[in-house]
Amino acid sequence: MTRSATVSRKTKEASIEVSLDLDGTGTTNISTGLPFYDHMLDQLGRHAGFDLSVKADGDVHVDAHHTVEDTAIVIGEALAQALGDKSGVRRFASGLYPLDEALIEVALDLSGRPYFVWDVVMPEAIPLGTPPFDPSLAEHALQSLATSAGITLHVTLKHGTNVHHIIEACFKGVARCLRDAVRIEDPGVLPSTKGQL
Repeated sequence: MTRSATVSRKTKEASIEVSLDLDGTGTTNISTGLPFYDHMLDQLGRHAGFDLSVKADGDVHVDAHHTVEDTAIVIGEALAQALGDKSGVRRFASGLYPLDEALIEVALDLSGRPYFVWDVVMPEAIPLGTPPFDPSLAEHALQSLATSAGITLHVTLKHGTNVHHIIEACFKGVARCLRDAVRIEDPGVLPSTKGQL
């Protein structure tokens, strides 16, 4: 069974192409025009163990928002397609993920019901990278991914003072939970009493 997908999206604001293999080796090839976002998506692919290729061409000269949002939407759509009917997956995952002084708690469910809770209050910070990535876009990126993938995702900041560390711990934590949740645990068994996810 191949658990992979290629999805593209083109709007007046951005053109995105994503290829995703859930059973990869963590190989990534990321280019969004936003170096800090590239770094976060690289963490997502590597720590999830996914092969992830992202090519985004957006209006970053106007603002990073469109590129960040559309890219996350397409990654979520690719994740949903690659999962198929989710037969055999572990489904749930959670954990605590540190990065130096930052500590993030992540819990997720491949439920088919998109829901997102973000309890991360970050210190004030200047945008990161050039072109700039507004730290508030981290929430929007993960919300867009969760919504388009149809997953329930909770992200909670337990401790942290460095904005880069906080955001990176969020992406790494989501990645590690995805790695665990998509793992085939009971082949052929759908982990739902309803008969579908």
